[in-house]
Amino acid sequence: MEHGAIDLHKKESQVRILTESGEVIDQRIRTTRDRLTALFWGRSPARILIEASTESEWVAQHLETLGHEVIVADPNYSLMYGHRSRRVKTDRRDVAALTEACRHGIYRCAHRRSSRQRVVQWHLNVRRELLDARTRLISVVRAITRSQGYRIAGGATDTFLTRLAALDLPVSVSESLVPVRSVMALLNHELADADQRFAALVAEDPIVKRLTTCPSVGPITATAFVAALDNVHRFAGRRGAAQVTSYLGLVPREYSSGEQQQRGRVMRSAHPYVRVLLVQAAWRICRSSDARAAALRAWAQAIARRRGKNIAIVALARRLTRILYAMWRDEIDYQPDRIRSDRRDTAAAKPAA
Repeated sequence: MEHGAIDLHKKESQVRILTESGEVIDQRIRTTRDRLTALFWGRSPARILIEASTESEWVAQHLETLGHEVIVADPNYSLMYGHRSRRVKTDRRDVAALTEACRHGIYRCAHRRSSRQRVVQWHLNVRRELLDARTRLISVVRAITRSQGYRIAGGATDTFLTRLAALDLPVSVSESLVPVRSVMALLNHELADADQRFAALVAEDPIVKRLTTCPSVGPITATAFVAALDNVHRFAGRRGAAQVTSYLGLVPREYSSGEQQQRGRVMRSAHPYVRVLLVQAAWRICRSSDARAAALRAWAQAIARRRGKNIAIVALARRLTRILYAMWRDEIDYQPDRIRSDRRDTAAAKPAA
């Protein structure tokens, strides 16, 4: 069987193919479907290794349609680059190391998200960009009105234009804000449509519907959580919940050696938006009066007294992640009677005699 690798880049990629007879074929091609087809069409089936990247999924799917086996590998697996020199780095050296890793099986496969969840993630990304654009416009409007001595009343974001129209602004200011009003009206309309799509998704997807039974977890948070994990069974075993919290970047960095143990901020994650949504859900739980979340609030308040509010919120977001994972894994709705505070937190929450 032939082996090969592709060092993918946005415009041009380096390809190496190792034939069964030992011949080495090195080519640099444009990263397009036509050029991949011209190179790989009609060849005997080969195992091809590529690093996980923005382009990796469509390249893998295209090569698979040409009859080849494709391995999308985790680029953080350092053993995969064992044959690469650290002193000189070129695309040809990189693809040579990847080819050897493919031939000897020295790689760690990256998870390839399902087509459904890829589409859901695209919708989430578009909604997030629309939301960020509206937030930036609101900041601009507030800065302009404040510079002229006007304050816009507080309220929900959806009613911002109404509250802005209630101000008796000078003509010059009103004319300057005309384009902003038009764009914000369009953004409000598109965001409302997006929220309707996600609300409909809750009714269609039993997993998302189940996760929304958890207090303060809405359609967006549940949908983003499912899209990030894609398949709950890939986090199996006793440490499944711990793996999920680490995967979403809700565990602290650790710098420990010998007798010294140091922990830093939370780790970087491939899904920072999901982490933000979970932290926001933790804030909502702490500020709500929902009786179903009483145990979680008491647990977080006990931590806040010992470690501070910010640490308590991250801890609550981490626990919320474990709860959502367990609900998905065990196929059960949220059950408040199963949520308990540990003994130390319960004792700390009691007032002193």
